[in-house]
Amino acid sequence: MSRKLRFFKDQINKAGLLSPVRPNLEPDVELGELELQLVEHEHELIEINSNSEKLQQTYNELLEFKMVLQKAAGFLVSSNGHAVAEEVELSENIYSNDDYGETASLLEQEMRPRPSDQSGLQFISGIVSKPKVLRFERMLFRATRGNMLFNQAPADEEIMDPMSTEMVEKIVFVVFFSGEQARTKILKICEAFGANCYPVPEDLSKQRQITREVLEKAVYDTLNMLNFDVTKKCLVGEGWCPIFAKAQIQEALQRATFDSSSQVGIIFHVMDAVESPPTYFRINRFTNAFQEIVDAYGVARYQEANPAVYTVITFPFLFAVMFGDWGHGICLLLGALVLIARESRLSTQKLGSFMEMLFGGRYVLLLMSLFSIYCGLIYNEFFSVPFHIFGGSAYKCRDATCRDAGSAGLVKYRDPYPFGVDPSWRGSRSELPFLNSVKMKMSILLGVAQMNLGIILSYFNACFFGSSLDIRYQFVPQMIFLNSLFGYLSLLIIIKWCTGSQADLYHVMIYMFLSPTDDLGDNQLFWGQRPLQILLLLLAIVAVPWMLFPKPFILKKLHSERFQGSTYGMLGTSEMDLDVEPDSARQHHEEFNFSEVFVHQMIHSIEFVLGAVSNTASYLRLWALSLAHSELSTVFYEKVLLLAWGYDNFVIRLVGLAVFAFATAFILLMMETLSAFLHALRLHWVEFQNKFYHGDGYKFKPFSFASIADDDD
Repeated sequence: MSRKLRFFKDQINKAGLLSPVRPNLEPDVELGELELQLVEHEHELIEINSNSEKLQQTYNELLEFKMVLQKAAGFLVSSNGHAVAEEVELSENIYSNDDYGETASLLEQEMRPRPSDQSGLQFISGIVSKPKVLRFERMLFRATRGNMLFNQAPADEEIMDPMSTEMVEKIVFVVFFSGEQARTKILKICEAFGANCYPVPEDLSKQRQITREVLEKAVYDTLNMLNFDVTKKCLVGEGWCPIFAKAQIQEALQRATFDSSSQVGIIFHVMDAVESPPTYFRINRFTNAFQEIVDAYGVARYQEANPAVYTVITFPFLFAVMFGDWGHGICLLLGALVLIARESRLSTQKLGSFMEMLFGGRYVLLLMSLFSIYCGLIYNEFFSVPFHIFGGSAYKCRDATCRDAGSAGLVKYRDPYPFGVDPSWRGSRSELPFLNSVKMKMSILLGVAQMNLGIILSYFNACFFGSSLDIRYQFVPQMIFLNSLFGYLSLLIIIKWCTGSQADLYHVMIYMFLSPTDDLGDNQLFWGQRPLQILLLLLAIVAVPWMLFPKPFILKKLHSERFQGSTYGMLGTSEMDLDVEPDSARQHHEEFNFSEVFVHQMIHSIEFVLGAVSNTASYLRLWALSLAHSELSTVFYEKVLLLAWGYDNFVIRLVGLAVFAFATAFILLMMETLSAFLHALRLHWVEFQNKFYHGDGYKFKPFSFASIADDDD
């Protein structure tokens, strides 16, 4: 009997079902009757498991067959080339006529071309596990002594193993060969490697017919997902749907009932579920790529704040901060406009992996190019060359020799340059110190602003889910700690810019910790700075235990009060009481472990404290990559183009122009674009989203017959 109970427990855990925390009391039952019930239930459960494995295996075979039909058809068309195209045209225009058999002579019918007669090759198609494909191909090559052609393509989706319930990646293959001996060897190798072979006809009409049959079987397989109610003699299906689609679903069900002339109506009933619902965001072709960027990190938890709303603007902007050059931005803009202009044509074509990725991110590329033009105008760089676009410079030479010397310095004689960096900084002795200072401080300001946005979004998450503990003991101390240190640093940067002070901010921040009571001297930016620094330092120190200690102890107290006396018996409980309790209480009633909760909170607190420092430093990559992009562009312009243009030789100038164009296209427009894209991706995934985003949900996958057939039409 204990073995049977362990078997039931394992099956319940395997199915992911939650056993009731406080089960209903049953009257006394005799062990004999209980054992008979357990034996009966065990046999039923074993039979159900066996049928489930068979259904899963059948479904896998149909799914594999469908993918082999789709992938192998492309190989066959490409291998047969123009002959297949001519055969299709003849089949549609001549052979498909009803009177062809009567009007054509026997010789014409006998000489009707067939794909297999044109090439003299045979083929075997099937599907094999991805980890085995290299050894599988090597074994085929050795067995046939190289007399074969092996084509492969990754399957569109993973297939679940019915035994281990794990998702397995598979590869569709087609092996072209000649001779019956080679066929025998290949079939034995397929059997040894566990590859499933499926017959794929060369005739396109037969391929379409088999595909329709597979689709019909897939429909029946979908019907098998429904439960059959024996008492009411009807099918019962459970699933998820968006709230806004309830009326559409009811209308579709009523229309199906009317069209099928069914005497039994379809009942659409909203029910409560224990598990968390899937996540669904309504997107369009513009926002789809940005949502994919976020989903690559993790799908949002149900009703969690979606970072993609802010990523639409912040991602291309941070990219542009690192890539700022309005000449390079125009090149990216032209590429994005070409992809968007040919959108309808490219969306129906089969693209390569790189081109498909580029086409999918066409609107991301569009915004990145527009922001790059904007930041390039601020940096005043057009392929590293400054222009007087918004008026003349605010500086002029001190004497007649300063332009030639380049080191005597400039004097300011009128109002500052109206927009962006003054062109006179380019080529001056203080160009690098000035641009480094501006870009480094700007990176810190942008980083602190985005991290504060992430913490504020955690506040809205906590408000939506009604978690006052997260607001009082997570949001508030995090805001205090971050802004007491790096918010204060941002304030000092703005004050220094506004006042033109020569204070050393490194010295101010370092000695704020080492000797907070010392006199600031020349580094004092405003009255009352020293007592303010002491207060902010104390607040930052207090915020650390504020994050660490209260929340675990309060959770322990709430748990003990909620379930006080539950270990001794069930006093006045009912099913209604269980419904009133939150899901978190029902799930963690017997699993609450104070040490585990405390360690988790400690790790979270330490991670935030250390991350506040490392994340702020991580935003300095904005400054570093912007500087690297600008200097690389300057080197290619001055050391390649201008150097070649200094020679009075057409060939040298042409070579220099070609090298400059190559370096601009492949290094600055491709490698630098990819580098800035990856760094912007890291800033959003690590520095921004870890402040509020859990990303442990799962996507809503709506059912449709079109998705089964992979036919968008």
